Amino acid sequence: MTDMTDDHVYLDNAATTFPKPPEVIDFMTEFYRARGVNPGRTGFDLAVEAEQTIRGAREALTAFFGGTDANRLVFGYNVTDALNLLLSSVLEPGDHAVSTRLEHNSVLRPLYYLEKHRGVEVDLVPFDERGYVHPEDIEARLKENTKLVVVIHGSNVIGTIQPVAEIGAICRERGILFAVDTAQTAGVVPIHAGEMRIDVVCFTGHKSLMGPTGTGGMYVAEHVDVWPSRAGGTGVKSALKEQVSEYPWRMEFGTMNTMGIAGLLAGQQWIAAHGGVEKIYEYEMGLARRLRDGLAEIENVTLYCADLDLPHLPVIAFNVDGMDASQTGTLLDVEHDVITRTGLHCAPLVHEGIGTFEKHGSVRFSVGPFNTVAHIDRAVEAVRDIAAYAGENGMG
Repeated sequence: MTDMTDDHVYLDNAATTFPKPPEVIDFMTEFYRARGVNPGRTGFDLAVEAEQTIRGAREALTAFFGGTDANRLVFGYNVTDALNLLLSSVLEPGDHAVSTRLEHNSVLRPLYYLEKHRGVEVDLVPFDERGYVHPEDIEARLKENTKLVVVIHGSNVIGTIQPVAEIGAICRERGILFAVDTAQTAGVVPIHAGEMRIDVVCFTGHKSLMGPTGTGGMYVAEHVDVWPSRAGGTGVKSALKEQVSEYPWRMEFGTMNTMGIAGLLAGQQWIAAHGGVEKIYEYEMGLARRLRDGLAEIENVTLYCADLDLPHLPVIAFNVDGMDASQTGTLLDVEHDVITRTGLHCAPLVHEGIGTFEKHGSVRFSVGPFNTVAHIDRAVEAVRDIAAYAGENGMG
C-alpha cells in the first residue's frame, strides 16, 4: 500500500480509516457535483442517475455481505443508528435478549434503556481470558422468551474475532433472531450472512469499508420480518398513513446521505481493485504482527489478548506499566506524532474483563491499509522511549 501520512503515524483506524482513498473522495465529489439531487423522488434524468448510484451501492454491499435481495440492504447514518433501530423495533416488553460483555455502547446502551424502560430482560455473556465468547455459553442463556441474540463480530478494544457462524447456527436451530455488529470487521474479513446464519448484518461505512462518516445501515435477510419503530417520508406511496411495508422504504426515513452512499460504492470498488478483503487483511495483519512482536519485547509494556494466531483483527491494546493510558497517548501524540486512541473505547465491560477499567482503559493501536513498515517501527520506538521514561522515573 502507499504511504500517505509522511508527517505523522496514524494508528487509529478502528475509530475511522484515514486517509480515505483518493478514488473515493474523487468519486463522491464528482457525484455530488453532477448528480447531487434527491434520488428517486421524481423522474427527471438527474434524479434517475442519482438513484442508479444508490442502487449500485445497495447491490455491491448486498453481494459483499452474502445477501440475496438488494432491496433489503437499507442505509442509515452508522452502525449505532442501525443497531438502535433494530433493537427498538424488535424487542418488546417481556422479551429476552442475549448479548456479550465484549459489546460497544452502541449495543449496551440501547439494551440498558430497553431493560429499564420497556421491561426487556437482558443477559450479557462473559468472554474468556483470551478475549473470546464461547457459543455454548450463549446457548446456555437462551430461554423460551429469547427474541434476539446480538453479538459484536470483532472487538474494537482487543481485536478478537468472535465465532459468529457457530452462534448463528445455534440461533437458527432455535428460531431466534441473530444480529451481528460488523463495525470492525466489514471490509477486514469476509462476511457471508447466509453461510454464517446471520439474520441482520449491521454495518458502518467509515471504517474498513473505506467510505465517509455518516454512512452505515443493515442487511435484513429475506426470512426476517422487522417492522420499524420509526416512520417518515419515503418518496413513494405518500398517501399512506403508515410506513411503506416494502423494502428498502420500510427501513429508510427521509432523504438519505446520497453523497456518502456514493462514497460507499466507491469504497467497494477500491476494495475490489486492491485484491479484496482477504489480501488487505493479509497485509494489515503482517503489520500487526510486527507491531505486536515489537511491543512484546519492550520492558514495562503489557499487552492484552494479543494472540494473533487466533482469529484477530489488526488491533493491539496495551499499557505502559505505571502510566495512565491517556498519558501514554498524549506522549505518543505530542512527542512522537503517533496518533492512537486511549481510554475505555466506548466498551467499558471489555476493560472490566481485562483488568484495565481502574487504569482508565488502555492504549489501542489499530492498523489500516495505508500504514507501512516504517510507521510500525516508528510507533514501536515511540513506545520504547515512553516505557524507558516511565522506568527511569519509577513509574513502572
